Amino acid sequence: MKTISRRGLLKMGAALAASHAAVRSAGAAQRSTTRQDGGALDPASRSPVNPAHHILLRGGTIITMDPALGDFASADVHIQGKHIVEVGRTLKAPSSAEVIDATGTILIPGFVDCHRHSWSAQFRRIIPDGLIANYMSTTHQGFAPYYRPRDMYVGNLMTALGCIDAGITCVIDNSHNSRSSAHSDAAVEALFDSGIRGVHASGPPQFGTWDNQWPGDLARLKKKYFTSDDQLVTLRAFANPNRENWAFARSLGLKIHADGISSEQVEAFAKENLLGPDFTFNHASSLTDAAWRLVRETGCNVDVCTRSDAQYGLGNGASAGVGGFQKALDFGVQPGFSIDNETSYSSDMFGEMRAAFFVQRALATNRRANKDPNAPAPVTVRQVLQCATVNGAKCAALLGTCGTITPGKEADIVMIRADEMNVYPLNNAVGTVVQGADVRNVDTVIIGGAIRKRRGALVGVNVPRFRQLVDESRSYLFGKMNYTLDIVS
Repeated sequence: MKTISRRGLLKMGAALAASHAAVRSAGAAQRSTTRQDGGALDPASRSPVNPAHHILLRGGTIITMDPALGDFASADVHIQGKHIVEVGRTLKAPSSAEVIDATGTILIPGFVDCHRHSWSAQFRRIIPDGLIANYMSTTHQGFAPYYRPRDMYVGNLMTALGCIDAGITCVIDNSHNSRSSAHSDAAVEALFDSGIRGVHASGPPQFGTWDNQWPGDLARLKKKYFTSDDQLVTLRAFANPNRENWAFARSLGLKIHADGISSEQVEAFAKENLLGPDFTFNHASSLTDAAWRLVRETGCNVDVCTRSDAQYGLGNGASAGVGGFQKALDFGVQPGFSIDNETSYSSDMFGEMRAAFFVQRALATNRRANKDPNAPAPVTVRQVLQCATVNGAKCAALLGTCGTITPGKEADIVMIRADEMNVYPLNNAVGTVVQGADVRNVDTVIIGGAIRKRRGALVGVNVPRFRQLVDESRSYLFGKMNYTLDIVS
């Protein structure tokens, strides 16, 4: 059956009504009171979603990523408040519903970026040819020690709005430059203000002096910002392998994210029962087969960074073909995708999907050509889209909330135009999303029932004031480093 039953609809309506007060309370809890956006954001557009408001997306091609529902060449999505109510053909909605014509578009679950160092967005593409040493000297050893809380806010806001613009509805913010509690607060509040679904993974700076407030600050952050389970932004610990820090995070009920873990650490931590489904780690491009078996057996989550590993020369440099992505598939681990940072390449999931698709297929073909009896099958576009949506939601511990277009889940939906010059005519919906579309085709983005992008433009964002905010922060940091910008270098 493609829609919820009438009894199910009644139950959902009762649940929505009963949670009305809770929704408003949670929404209020995640509003920044410091107004650090400098007038770049319209406060009215950041108001909590009205549980009684209906949206009907009419006549789109729907890729639900839910195998029980399947896909639709042409159908509707009915949203009430934050939640998806029905998916099906010729749906009815109240006369007061906001009807959005989805004809000529593809509806997909929002992309999930499983690992982004959001604070450094001021330096987009500053080192397009950079290796890991260039990245470290530019960010951690370069600009990072000069960051004010204001700069943390600006970097996180840039990342979050850039994600929304590109159809990324959820981002795991691997935050490792909070040099004080005020820096952490600014990073969190930027996520709240942006309207993104965010997982703020709080961690320590990697270089220079700081207040050494972490990991103790996790408890303060949880009490100040994360007292409700019903809000778009959630908290976890960004803690590279360390027994004491992991124990402390878990004592607070927090899940753990790590930026690197060796095969030896996987084996040691597995023996101590320290690995499990509450742990997600990035890259995973150099693990042994023995370590991969433990990852599978302990239920750990993994996200791979195809472009980052190739760009910066990490691991074996080919995570999609012989490292993280392929090994995850070989061992039955379903990985998410992550963009890592923006200092070298684009920040959209379209680029990440294509890099993973082509690198894996190229190396799979090479193995077959060299008579490898264990050469893998080439990945499909649907597998890649699953990594960018469903698997990402699992890495974020949010698969029950988002990741598929399923009645009962919150409405994190992206509408991609399929009638524009670069994608028309539409011959294969999943193929168009993975292989043909780009950011310009992202028409509408809905996060938790709130429309954050409409007709190709971000909602409630004053772009000239946003640019002023970014320019001031970047100029300040350039000045502190005595850095002279040469945009044609």
